[in-house]
Formats: sequence, C-alpha cells, structure tokens
Amino acid sequence: MPPVIPSPALREPGNGLPQGAFGKLRLSDLAPNLVQSEIRAMTVACAEAGAINLAQGVCDTDPPHPVVAAAVAAIHSGQNIYTRLDGIAPLREAIAHKLSRPGHPPLDPQSEVLVTSGATGALHAALLALLNAGDECVVLEPFYGYHVSTLRAMRAVPVIVPLANSAQGPWFALDVDRLRRALTPQTRAILLNSPSNPSGKVFSLSELEAIAAIAIERDLFVFTDEIYEHFVYDGTRHISIRTLCGMAERTITISGFSKTFSVTGWRLGYLVASQRWLPAIGYFHDLIYVCAPSPLQHGAAAGLLELPESFYAQIAHEHQAKRDRLCQSLAHAGLEASVPSGAYYVLANAERIAGVNARAKARRLLTDAGVAAVAGSAFFAEDANGTNPGENLLRFCFAKKDEDLAEACKRLEAYHP
Repeated sequence: MPPVIPSPALREPGNGLPQGAFGKLRLSDLAPNLVQSEIRAMTVACAEAGAINLAQGVCDTDPPHPVVAAAVAAIHSGQNIYTRLDGIAPLREAIAHKLSRPGHPPLDPQSEVLVTSGATGALHAALLALLNAGDECVVLEPFYGYHVSTLRAMRAVPVIVPLANSAQGPWFALDVDRLRRALTPQTRAILLNSPSNPSGKVFSLSELEAIAAIAIERDLFVFTDEIYEHFVYDGTRHISIRTLCGMAERTITISGFSKTFSVTGWRLGYLVASQRWLPAIGYFHDLIYVCAPSPLQHGAAAGLLELPESFYAQIAHEHQAKRDRLCQSLAHAGLEASVPSGAYYVLANAERIAGVNARAKARRLLTDAGVAAVAGSAFFAEDANGTNPGENLLRFCFAKKDEDLAEACKRLEAYHP
C-alpha cells in the first residue's frame, strides 16, 4: 500500500498561525517551531548514533571533475574577491544559454539572471523584494519546510493547499478547484516546487497550464523552485512554468548547482526573473549575502559549459536505480513507499513502526535499524482537527554513494517493525 494520507476533502487551507496573531508575533516566537529544524535534528541524531543518514538531502556523491578543477584553479589564480552582485559574466551567460533552448523565452544574462547564495538565498531575496507583510502565498502540500518557514519569517502568510490522492487516481494530483477556493483578495503568489521535495511529484503540462491560467487571471507571481530539474525518472519530463505563454513576466524561476553537481556545501544557486523585478531582488540579495562565493562560481560555469547532455541523462539513470533499490528494501521491511517521479526522496508508510507520532517513529527506526529518516509531519500542516497527515510517514533520501545506500538497504531489509 502507498502512504496513507487523509483526503484533502477533509481539510481546509490554513496558514498554521493562531487566528488574530499575525502582526503580534516576533521571530523569536516562530523560530522554535519551524518545521525545517526536524531535518537538521535528525542529521545531528544520526551522527551521534553513528547511523546512515537518509534524512538530509546532502547529496554526498562525488562532484564532476570539471566543476572541482575549475573552482580550484580559480582560487589559485586569485578569483577570491567580491564579484558583481549578480555574479560573474561567464556563469550568467551559461545559465542564460542553458535556459534559452529553442521554444523557450530568451534570456538576457545582463538583466534577467542573478547568481545567488544557494537556491535558498534566491527565494529569500525574491520574497523580500516582491511580497509585503500580510500578503498570502499559496503553497502546495506536501511542502518543503524551508519554503513555509521563509514565508513566515517574512511575515507573509503561507496558505496550504493539499494535493489530492486516492487509490483510484494519481497520487499528489493538483486539485484545481481546491486551489481556486484558497485564493483571496490578499493572495499575491503561488509557490511551486517541481520536481518536489518531499514527494517527488513532477507537475504535468496540464497541471502547469491550469496554474498558469489562474496566475494570469488573478495577476499573481509564481515562485518556482526547480532545483531537482535533472532528477526525473521513467521518462517523465520536467517542464518549467516560465516557458508557458504569458508566464515569463510573472515567474521567478529558482534553481542551482547543489544537487546537480553534488556540491550542497558550496551554497551556489541562481534566479531568473523579468528585468522589471530583478533589480529589487538583486538589491536584497546584495544586502544580505553580498555575492555568491567567487571561485565556486567559476566551477559552476565550467560545469555548465563543459559537461555534455549525457551527464544529465546519466544523473537521472543512476538515481532511478538508487530509487528502485531503496523502494524495494522499504517494501521488504513493510514500509511501502509512494514511488517518486522526480527529485531524490521517498515518502514511505510508517504505520508499522511503534511511536506516538512521526518524530518518535523516525527515532525508533534510527535506534533499531541504524538508518535515519525524517518525520513526514515536517512536510504537512495540521488540519482543522489538529491532526497532521504526515504522522505515519517517513521521508528517505536516496542521493547517497552506492556503498552507503547498499548498507542502508541491507539494514532496512533486516528490520522487522
């Protein structure tokens, strides 16, 4: 059985904040309860237990040689000072070339591309520039905790809209009517993550067209996090909503190199937006981060310029094999998974593991099997009854070196909850 998630018909969109509390909260009130901390907490617990970390998406496979070699060469050649606030020209030009494929809107590397301190830095700066306190932003559930936490830190209001699921239909399908019902006069944006963390959902063309039609009709921004764009499986195709008719002007496209080049610690991403919005976004990125790390930008540029298309196809091929290996082991342990179409995470049914909630179940698995996963509750909001639909789910990351993944799978197969 796939993961069991309560029907969205039983749940209503909500921002997760106490009624009437908006505007009275301090960041110190919010910080202890931000869901993103659960991922970090499991990584710490994993290290203390000497377990295998399938919790955090650290992507510890080896980076491509051209990327590392160019970064090292840049350090030795003195490329260690501030860059322009929007990044070095070779990298901006390489990004523009990558995203200006035939049939896609053209990109000006001088006015529409911003190199950022990770995809997280891109989102942070974009939200600061384009949303005001009290503005509502629709977030589709299951969601990446950082997205919701960042909106709340900006004092914007995340409005959670669950994706539909049923035994008769596709899992995590977009319910267009439900999305429309969540919109209010305060709605200013939709935040999209495709391929998605944690579900691996890849939005179809028809779903993206429906979102685009709503965004145009209601004059909304669309923030789209596409960091897992090259991690797609079983012939699934990643489509950027920016490429649809009428969407280039209102879409803020966010991606980066952490996952594709296995350099999560480099904190190197990028953002693409209309020249109407980029100056304001660049201002806030400069204010907070100054610029992305200079020599590492040269490494990313080399990767984009030198690595062939076959490199990206190989990424998908290798990670599909890793996905299948992990899903088989989870099934053997009685933790049936929803097989993802993209990204490198699996949501698995943890009903058989003892524990009062998903956090307890994750820690029981860590203790009994020596494998770390993340509580599924970190990716869902409580419903009107105070129930979190993720309490019987665990998220596992399969972007691991083969030997580490093999050992984790061996432990899972020997585990009998």
